Amino acid sequence: MRKWLVMSYNLPTEPSRIRVAAWRSLKKQGAVNIQKSMWVLPYSKENSTALSLLSQELEKNNGETIIMESIFLAERYEQKITSIYNKARSLEYEEIIDKCNDFFAEIENETSTENLTFAEAEENEEELNKLLSWFNKINVRDIFGAPLRAETEEALEKCKKIFEEFSDKVFDKET
Repeated sequence: MRKWLVMSYNLPTEPSRIRVAAWRSLKKQGAVNIQKSMWVLPYSKENSTALSLLSQELEKNNGETIIMESIFLAERYEQKITSIYNKARSLEYEEIIDKCNDFFAEIENETSTENLTFAEAEENEEELNKLLSWFNKINVRDIFGAPLRAETEEALEKCKKIFEEFSDKVFDKET
């Protein structure tokens, strides 16, 4: 059985920006929320450090925090949390796949309207780089290999290929 980190916190209702910042920080780290105010992460030095820093920040803002290292008493409990963890990653991967579909439609539109300019290529390259960066962030959090990882990787490879083809058409038109 693996070791886990558990964080629970209470914050004053105002200002809400502190609550939102805590939520964003935990989500970026890949934590999953269980039992309302309890967040769970697989143990790692990086996750432990991130939770400690967040705890300090929350306590500076009149919050109360508790951080624990934990193991589950039965495999079924760990599997339940692993499933929640994978579901959270799959939802993130679904968003990337949706954005990849938008990317395909954008390239198709630019190609069909023959809007083959350097500016369009540059804009689409920026969008591709955002998708790849986003995937890398999620992939780091995806410790258990969520089911949609492979499909997302395939969609991103297709994005790269389509972008290269588009860039070649732009180059051919402008040279």
